[in-house]
Amino acid sequence: MLELLAGAAVAAAILLFVLEPLVRPAVELPADEDEPVPMEESESPKVQALLALQEIEFDHATGKLTDDDYARMKSRYEGAALAALRAEDRDGVMCPQCGPRPESMAGFCSECGSALTA
Repeated sequence: MLELLAGAAVAAAILLFVLEPLVRPAVELPADEDEPVPMEESESPKVQALLALQEIEFDHATGKLTDDDYARMKSRYEGAALAALRAEDRDGVMCPQCGPRPESMAGFCSECGSALTA
């Protein structure tokens, strides 16, 4: 009889453990900042071109794009990404000592600490 009660107690504990996530209120997780931005939400031509390149790479790897279509689309989006990068370099910030810098939102050069100019 004691074994039967112990078995019932263990079974009840296991049942409560398994069902606990179903009755517990959901916890809101913070947004992951490393997640890629969806293409339609991005304003940057560079980001759009890079995301398109990533998408066609995936489509080609999974067999959704033929080799000819892949080559044609890759060439087009690489050209768009390079043009956007070149435009970004022209519009970027300049360090008086180090020259053009990639820190477009920074106020000071990450190499020498000088104030950056637009």
